[in-house]
Amino acid sequence: MATGELAPSATAVDLLGHESEKDLPFGEVVTGSGRRSAAKMYEPSAPAVPFSVQQLARLDEALTFASRESGLDFSVYLGDLEQDSRAGAEKLHAATDDPSNAVLVAVSPAQRAIEIVTGQHAYQRVPDRGAKLAVASMVASFKEGDLVGGLVNALRMLSDQAGPAPKH
Repeated sequence: MATGELAPSATAVDLLGHESEKDLPFGEVVTGSGRRSAAKMYEPSAPAVPFSVQQLARLDEALTFASRESGLDFSVYLGDLEQDSRAGAEKLHAATDDPSNAVLVAVSPAQRAIEIVTGQHAYQRVPDRGAKLAVASMVASFKEGDLVGGLVNALRMLSDQAGPAPKH
């Protein structure tokens, strides 16, 4: 070995007192100039969702139960509605599979708006009074910070108001 040469197991940075590559985290190296270079895996952040998996399961269970027990098609929308929240909710309701038999609970937290839209057939079973009681229940829960609880309780109230599915 000639003077000034490095042993095969050593690097120039080792001789200068820097840490050796074997001590670096996975994906990092020390370049010939002594700079540290790291390769990092890009992982996009998960989208922010308003509910946990458990809360979604609870909401799904309430929707399924309300629809099964009453024979009406219940759905929940959470998000921005149009400037006229009622018109926005009515557009969403019209896009359901069977609008006549559907009940939509639309909540826009940013607009501080709650709309319940019923189709022609659903309205006969869930009158305005029942919808107003469900809205009052949601408002009380939302004030306490319980978004899922408010939605679940409203679905139960609306389903109870509608009564059991008619026998054919």
